[in-house]
Amino acid sequence: MSSETSSHKPRVAVVFGGRSSEHAISVLTAGAVLRAIDREKYDVLPIGITTDGRWALTADDPERMAIADRQLPSVAALAESTEGGVVLPVDPTNREVVYTEPGSVPKALGEVDVVFPVLHGPYGEDGTLQGLLELSGVPYVGSGVLASAVGQDKDYMKRVFSSFGLPVGPYEVIRPREWEKAAPNGEKGAAARKKIVDFAGEHGWPLFVKPARAGSSMGITKVNDLGGLDEAIEEARAHDPKILVESLLSGREIECGVLEFEDGPRASVPAEIPPVTAHDFYDFEAKYIDSATGIVPAPLTPEQTAKVQELAVAAFEAASCEGLVRADFFLQDNGEFVINEINTLPGFTPISMYPRMWQESGVSYPELIDRLLQAALNRSTGLR
Repeated sequence: MSSETSSHKPRVAVVFGGRSSEHAISVLTAGAVLRAIDREKYDVLPIGITTDGRWALTADDPERMAIADRQLPSVAALAESTEGGVVLPVDPTNREVVYTEPGSVPKALGEVDVVFPVLHGPYGEDGTLQGLLELSGVPYVGSGVLASAVGQDKDYMKRVFSSFGLPVGPYEVIRPREWEKAAPNGEKGAAARKKIVDFAGEHGWPLFVKPARAGSSMGITKVNDLGGLDEAIEEARAHDPKILVESLLSGREIECGVLEFEDGPRASVPAEIPPVTAHDFYDFEAKYIDSATGIVPAPLTPEQTAKVQELAVAAFEAASCEGLVRADFFLQDNGEFVINEINTLPGFTPISMYPRMWQESGVSYPELIDRLLQAALNRSTGLR
């Protein structure tokens, strides 16, 4: 940070919303982050991205960024204008944010010292926003372009983990051309369907069909037999043209947070996601609408706790992550851990597991936010 910026409170742009199907979850996260940022230490500029990609100036009003009567919030409802837009110059010598409206003179909003992106899913968590911030020379919270992209794409994430010797479960990938390709008899996706059926023949039903590059359990379907397969594929493809098919891993769902300290990444106490009796699995409604909660700390043996912490840090390092990660595992009936996925920008909603795990580990919510911001301010952009 330059001497010019060190003479005043660092200015944090909290960027949220976005074009992905996780738009509302990002708004929920932003509300929680805005409540937690120490206003005595930081100036804050909330910037919302609408579902059509417009960068909007929004009210700094966390109370409006919450679920009300089972209705999810949106940037459109928070934006100060239906047409105005926020522009971040792609120029590493200029960090000044500008606000423009049709027919009006652009208004300078001042310089931004650090960006806290709380976007989830494509066009924000997947390296795209990180690339823009690298071009702009603006420090930001969380992983860089490569780690963000790997953390978003479950196909390549699993490939990276496997190459580092980390345990992953059986899976199959169906790429867009495979599903769209027609057989000689005109049947669409025949070869892809056979690929999945052969996978089920080897690993058994049920299967989970999910978008390869989505989160928050969006677009996931548990498929018990061939009859529900096509509908599940179309549901997943509504979120991402590339889909992942996974076998059922029986066992306990365990999560672990990783946070980067001055001496390197450390793991939190783990949490357990108990079986959700009102839902077929831990889906979107169970997570966010019906407020399913996890058990923190997870009731594990000391040896199991140490093992999952070791694996969480190893996953963080394997994907070249920075800042923070939530790593999700299955503890199988045979006592072995399998890593399901990592999340490079985990949720910070009031019920989110990542801040809860660190709270139990001795790092309060405000301290967690402060540590992430300070780490970003002390880390340069560019190759590192």
